[in-house]
Amino acid sequence: MPHIVAMGGGGFSDDDPLLDRYVLDLTGKPRPRVCFVPTASGDAESYVERFFAAFAGQPVEASCLRLFQREHADLRSFLLGQDVIYVGGGNTANMLLVWRLHGVDAVLREAWRSEIVLCGLSAGGLCWFEGGSTDSFGGLAWLDDGLGLLSGSFCPHYDGEPERRPTYRRFVGEGRPAGYAADDFAALHFSGTELEGVVTSRGNARAYLVDRHEDDVRETELAWRLLSG
Repeated sequence: MPHIVAMGGGGFSDDDPLLDRYVLDLTGKPRPRVCFVPTASGDAESYVERFFAAFAGQPVEASCLRLFQREHADLRSFLLGQDVIYVGGGNTANMLLVWRLHGVDAVLREAWRSEIVLCGLSAGGLCWFEGGSTDSFGGLAWLDDGLGLLSGSFCPHYDGEPERRPTYRRFVGEGRPAGYAADDFAALHFSGTELEGVVTSRGNARAYLVDRHEDDVRETELAWRLLSG
């Protein structure tokens, strides 16, 4: 069964090993191969270093896919040889453009069909949906050209940035596709295209279904499970 774990925020980027461990466990392998994709940050080397430092003490084979100084001629073989593809945060719009130029979007679709676990936070959570709320263009705006592996829309950092919640609600109220919102340290786990559940690594982190009901925007808190160390 294909798995996607879309985090509102958290993971190694926020010194949060519990969400990362949850993703690794989905592979069912004692030493999974984990590839970090830092395209949204422009392949920022400090971000890459944090990834390798965070996973250094774990039973994984860690690697990185850089596209701004491309190291792998055969991206398809490299990515399809992974057990987890972990997409970092940053500029979602730029990331999607670069992916399409290099053909990464098509490979990620194949990886998903091949049951490689896909995950990420912020931009790395939004990219799997049809669209969502992004700060890629400066202020918060709508992005409608996500990969579309998951239907509907997504908003990360729902509690972490003051304008995220009201702006996403306004977008949905204006007729943009309904979808999901996740606080920092909360993650939505999809099996195939169905929501399997919500996991959090903080007791106050939540995720929501946000949709229109008649002339109002409805926000429904989703059932969640607190991860423990």
